[in-house]
Amino acid sequence: MKALMTILCLVWGFNFIIMKLGNGVVPPVMFAALRFLTGAVVLLGVCAALKIPMPNKSEWKWYVLCGLLQTTYFNIAIQISLNYISAGLTSMLTYSMPLFLSIMAHKWIPGEQLTLKKMLGIGLGLLGLCMSMNIGLEGSSWAILLALSSAISWAAANVLFKVKLKNSDTLSYTTWQMVIGAVGLLMVSFFFESGEMQWGVMPVVYILFAGVVASAFAFMLWNHVLSHVEASKASISLLMVPIVGVISGCLFLNEALEWMTLVGMLFVLAGIWLVNRKGTRESPVTRM
Repeated sequence: MKALMTILCLVWGFNFIIMKLGNGVVPPVMFAALRFLTGAVVLLGVCAALKIPMPNKSEWKWYVLCGLLQTTYFNIAIQISLNYISAGLTSMLTYSMPLFLSIMAHKWIPGEQLTLKKMLGIGLGLLGLCMSMNIGLEGSSWAILLALSSAISWAAANVLFKVKLKNSDTLSYTTWQMVIGAVGLLMVSFFFESGEMQWGVMPVVYILFAGVVASAFAFMLWNHVLSHVEASKASISLLMVPIVGVISGCLFLNEALEWMTLVGMLFVLAGIWLVNRKGTRESPVTRM
């Protein structure tokens, strides 16, 4: 699973570059809609080839809810927040998801108890992420709360997947929640977003990478890991995604790389190690 999480962090981290380039030629929400629509089409093709059956009627309400939380609302909240607060602060607040997921898992997922070691590891990782992004709490307070809500919606979708859809097919879940989420994004873009798309070879490349690699492949990978690993242990590794994004910006967009980013990376790695370290059994934090 460590190798899969490493691949996932590299893909999602590099995708920050693709999204930045893509948002320069396609309106942001429309780019997200086309990204997930492309990923959904690819996954629908895979489901058809593998003859994966349609979800059960009892599962559809959870597929819809997860699609709206994890794909539609999550991306809209990020795009709006980016207009009012810095990209670094938005990224840090979005990737505070492991904290909320661990708390929700402690309350609602049997066997996933929040221990002191996990709390310290997550706190250390978030501190490292804050250092890496060189973050200050500037900007509108409502935009900060909106960005934070993207983390909560993502965490909630992950908990629903592990609690309500634990017996569902992972490929089917990834596919249909992406279809539903993409439709939601298309509707929001059509009714509320302005701006023109600049078509060409490179915009198509951006959409294909973001859709096929960073959506279809990456979310399939994430849901596979999440279905086999404790939520807190899986999600803590995602704190590396924004840092990979910063390093990718340095390598491919000639953006500056601050020494504080490297120090923060060490804190994140220490937090990941602490959460995943095997040791003596700890007493769980009292359930809320």
